[in-house]
Amino acid sequence: METPGDRTIYKGEIADYWFEDDILISDSKSIKRTIPLIASNVELVKKITNNTPVPLLIYLKNSPIPDKETQRFSTEKLPEIYKAMAMVSKPGLALFIMNLLFKFKKAPIPMKSFSSAEEARQWLKQFI
Repeated sequence: METPGDRTIYKGEIADYWFEDDILISDSKSIKRTIPLIASNVELVKKITNNTPVPLLIYLKNSPIPDKETQRFSTEKLPEIYKAMAMVSKPGLALFIMNLLFKFKKAPIPMKSFSSAEEARQWLKQFI
C-alpha cells in the first residue's frame, strides 16, 4: 500500500488516513493497540470526519494481539466513527481479527473482508 501524494494525509500512531471518493482510507501500522492508543485514534478520526461516522477501507497489517480490555474498548468505539468497515489484507488476517474481536457477539457495524481494494470500495459505496 502506497500513500497517495495528491491529497491530505492525516498521520496517526496506529494508522495514516486520507479520503478517496467519500471513503476514509486507513493504512494501518504494525503496532500493539492499547486503550490510550485507540482513544487517541478515535479522537483523530473524529477530527478528520468532523465527528460524523464514515465508511472505512482499512489496509490491515500484522500487529501484536491487543489485550481483551483493549479489544472491548475498540469494539465499543467503532460505531462512533465508522458506518461500515471493509478490510483489505492477505488471506486469513481479516478473518482472524474479526473472530478475535467478535467471537461472542455480532459486530457493531457492517464489516467485510476483501483481498481486493476495488471490491472493498464497491461494497462501501452503499454506505456513503
